[in-house]
Formats: sequence, C-alpha cells, structure tokens
Amino acid sequence: MGLLDNKTAIVTGSSRGIGAEVAKILAGEGAAVVVNYRQKAPRANKVVGEIQAAGGRAVAVGADLTTQEGVQSLASAAMEEFGSLNVLVLNASGGMESGMEEDYALKLNRDAQINMLNAAVPLMPEGSRVVFVTSHQAHFVETVPTMPEYEPVARSKRAGEVALRELLPNLADKGISLVVVSGDMIEGTVTATLLDRSNPGAIEARRAEAGKLYSVEEFAAEVAKMVTADVESGHTEYVGGADYFGKSA
Repeated sequence: MGLLDNKTAIVTGSSRGIGAEVAKILAGEGAAVVVNYRQKAPRANKVVGEIQAAGGRAVAVGADLTTQEGVQSLASAAMEEFGSLNVLVLNASGGMESGMEEDYALKLNRDAQINMLNAAVPLMPEGSRVVFVTSHQAHFVETVPTMPEYEPVARSKRAGEVALRELLPNLADKGISLVVVSGDMIEGTVTATLLDRSNPGAIEARRAEAGKLYSVEEFAAEVAKMVTADVESGHTEYVGGADYFGKSA
C-alpha cells in the first residue's frame, strides 16, 4: 500500500525537471497524477509513459496557467480522468525566459498560483494538501539581496507565496493544508542554467557558499515528502543552505 493510494495529484510544470520527478515519486506512492505542460507535449507524454511503465497512473494535460481557461482545464482534468483531487503541487514558475511580456513573471509566479488554487479548492475534500515550491532567493528576497538578473523572478515568487498565505484561513475552513518548500539553487534546472548564462559563475559561487547544492532528483524527493508530512498548515520546509539567509523570514 502506498501513502497516496486512491488519491489524485496535479503537479504544475511537470513535463521536466523538478516537477517531472515529483510526479514520478507521487505516482510511485500510489497517486494518479495529472502531468501539466505548457508547450512541450512530447516531454510530458514521456513522463506519463515512464509512470505507466512502472505500473502507475498518469495523464498529460496541456494548460497555460496564466490563462483562466488553462487553470480550469487542468483542475477539471483531475476529476474527469481520475474522479478526485487531493494534492496540488504548485511547481510551475518562470520569468527569465526571453520574449515574454514585461509582467510575465508576476502573472505566472503570483496570479497563476492563486488562480490555480482557487480552481482546485472547490474540488478538494477535507484532508487535502497544497504544496508551493519556491527558492530561498525568493522566500528571503526582502531581507537578503539576490542577483539582479533573478530579482524580478524572486520578487514575483515572494508575492505569490504571500498571496497564498493570505488564503490560509479560507483553506483551514475547508480542512485543506498549505505547505511551502523553499530550496537553494538547484543544479541542472532551467533557472540555474539561465542565471549562469546571464551571470557566469553565479552557480559555482553559490555552491561554494552553501557547500552543496541539491540535484533535481534530491530536491524533488524533499518536495514529494511534504505532500504527506505531518506538519501544520503554513509550515515552511527549508531544503539546504537556508542558514546563509537566516530562517526568520
């Protein structure tokens, strides 16, 4: 018996990287998983294929979370495909991509997170859990300066976390818990690659300061743990290197 037998999870931004690994871990615990992608259907289908090959259940759903249609279609897919929704992992984030509109980071990292939560909550029974994935650079941005290249993303992700926390009383009324997972820079992620491209040596410098940076697989395991961890709603789980930032925020 897995910890998530007969449960359904949505993992946003799960066609690759941290989200894909979280989706696979949750499926291994028995959850049926909605794998979300924005454009890269083949990547998402590959993740679904790997889950199914291991005996799990999953479906790929294309949805742009910065649109109301995308948010609603993703929430609806869980019910249509699997008949329930018990876990929402808010992993999708961005803002460093080229060619996006000026306020894209805020649209994705704050507005889309709230809209996704609001679409999911009416479908989630008591005892459900929401996990929001962020970075130390974003979580502590008000007290610890981050790299100029990353600051707009960091501030938008912090705004997303603050906005989600404002909904804690509403979630409590419905018996739904919210947990935040904050990690240091993660080796091999798109964000780390883009940061290193715009600020060569940034990742190496942070690795030297922290002593170690988590891999995608290691961080995903910590995120997945928080889906079933016995912690209070509103809890922040710090993964690696948070002492550098100070844990008071």
